[in-house]
Amino acid sequence: MAEHVNLIKLCVGADAVEDLATWQARRRAEAEARGEAFRPVHVTRMWPRRAAEVLDGGSLYWVFKGQVLARQQIVALEPREGADGITRCAIVMQDAIIRTQAVPRRPFQGWRYLNAADAPPDLALNRAEDDDLPLEMRLALADIGLR
Repeated sequence: MAEHVNLIKLCVGADAVEDLATWQARRRAEAEARGEAFRPVHVTRMWPRRAAEVLDGGSLYWVFKGQVLARQQIVALEPREGADGITRCAIVMQDAIIRTQAVPRRPFQGWRYLNAADAPPDLALNRAEDDDLPLEMRLALADIGLR
């Protein structure tokens, strides 16, 4: 059986993991106010050709200001038709946002595949809220190869 593959994407409009969490919480509250179920979803133009590998345990890794800082487990890929009539891919994720070690990543458009072996490790649960080093310092250390 092939090893799973992840996706990696810039978290456009968000400076930190907290921004993503806040945005998803707001969307959840809006959906629940309408009596609808909420699932975190990112809609993208391109459908992964390696969908089976993505769905075999892959995550969407989020890049904030040039650093991979978090991931969300992918649970489904669903067709979603836009207002323009074009069918796109809805990447459906678990609610949990899992923080990862900071790893530098240059800007890119769209999403890319990220092999499991190249994915940054998760932070230990008891370290996810560490604040002993400011974010800017953690990012600078990661940028020079010190984690």
